[in-house]
Order: sequence, then structure tokens, then C-alpha cells
Amino acid sequence: MLIRSTWTLSVAEPTTLPRSYGLELVKTLHQRMGLEMSDRPIPDITYSGILGNPSASGDFLTFYPDEPYQLILSGLRETASKSIAEFNFDRTHSSHSTLQFLGAEFQIIDRNDEITSYEQLYHTLVANEPAPVKRFDLNFTTPTAFAQDRIYLPLPVPALMFRSWLDRWNAFAPVYLGSDELVRYLSENIALTRHRLQTRRFTVHRNNITGFTGTASLQLLTRTDPLLANVANLLIHYAQFAGTGIKTRLGMGQTQAIH
Repeated sequence: MLIRSTWTLSVAEPTTLPRSYGLELVKTLHQRMGLEMSDRPIPDITYSGILGNPSASGDFLTFYPDEPYQLILSGLRETASKSIAEFNFDRTHSSHSTLQFLGAEFQIIDRNDEITSYEQLYHTLVANEPAPVKRFDLNFTTPTAFAQDRIYLPLPVPALMFRSWLDRWNAFAPVYLGSDELVRYLSENIALTRHRLQTRRFTVHRNNITGFTGTASLQLLTRTDPLLANVANLLIHYAQFAGTGIKTRLGMGQTQAIH
């Protein structure tokens, strides 16, 4: 089971949180869902933090009434996915459920669940042999980066993106797709053709990581094997659940495929 759950949030009054609120929020969510914060190298939950346009001042963010915000949680294995699917926020005296942490209160005004499975994605996008998609448009909505030895690289390098998605798929899916040779083939046959990116800092504990946000387009080269082109399409669809790059359990690497 795979789930991508999107909650729409609002606040009743201006609400200020530290930039580093993300770690406290993800701990709160794990506790409420009865899950442990694991140190496993490949996380089975990805999380977006609170998406929207809060105003920034120094080390603080302020959220305003009448502005919609979103929170996204995705589960990559059965236990985590079921916990997300069954999770409900507290219901208070108002008609809406609420999310409360660090003295802040967000109202939950809507929820949308996208539910599928590894088998369904594989059969639809690969086994049924659809016509290959030749162009992929991606939107990176939270700072995204890749670990390169002792540094973080804030660039959408195709080989690093496909490696990130493939490692997660192979860790949790019942269908093994391949490893180094597949990444090498895809990186040689799918080119980054356009991008509109900016860098943003992401705060973890007291450290700042530079990541990129924005849009990027990938193009299938001519004579690419149709089966492997469909595997690429599968991994890009999977990225919407799995995220991209490092620290996806803490709010980095949220990825959307633009159709």
C-alpha cells in the first residue's frame, strides 16, 4: 500500500513558529500515529512540513488567516501507510479538527488521500506496455539536495534523482527494478532540458542545508528502449510518494509530477 495524504490547513489568527519547527512537528505526527522516528537510511514516511507562503523574519515564520496551507504525509510501506490512512487530528469545540504543536493551532479544513500500491503502479505503467512518455515535468516544492561525500549538492542531476527514487523503490516494493546499470542507462538516455530553480535554506536542528526548489523538465532521447522508458515514468510517478534526495522524512525533497 502507498498513500499520499494532503491536509489543507488554516489559522484563526497570525501564528509565528521558528524556522526549525519541522523537526518538532514530524515528531508530534509520529507520536500521534503510534510510529517511532526511525534512523533507517531509507525512510518509510515522507513529510512536507507546512507548505504555503508564510512571511519570514529572521529565524521565524508567520502564518496568516485566510491563507491556505498544506501538510503532506506519504507512506512507503504497509505499516506506515495504514497509520497515515487511519490517522485523524483532534476535534475541538469548532467544527474542524486541529493540529496543535509548539503553542500553535492549525485548523484542518480538508483532506485528500491518493492511495495505490506498488503492484498497481508497476502493472499500469510498465507491465501493460503503454506508449512511452517522452517528457517529464517536475515541481520540487520543498528544498531538495543530494549527499555528495561531505557536501550537499542542490542541483537536479538526472543520475542522482533516479538513484534516489530507485533505492526507495527497491527497499519497499515487491518488484525489483535493477541497480547501477539501470541508473546509468536512464542517466544516459534522459536529459535535463529546462529548469527554473532557486536555492532555499532548510533548517535541521541548528544547521542550514541549501536545497533547490522550482521546476525541471526531463526529455527522453531518441531510440531509448521503450520498456526502460516506462520504468523511468514509473519512478517519476513514485517520486510523488517517495520524495527526492536527502532528509525526506524531515520535510525536504517533496516532488510533484506535472501532467
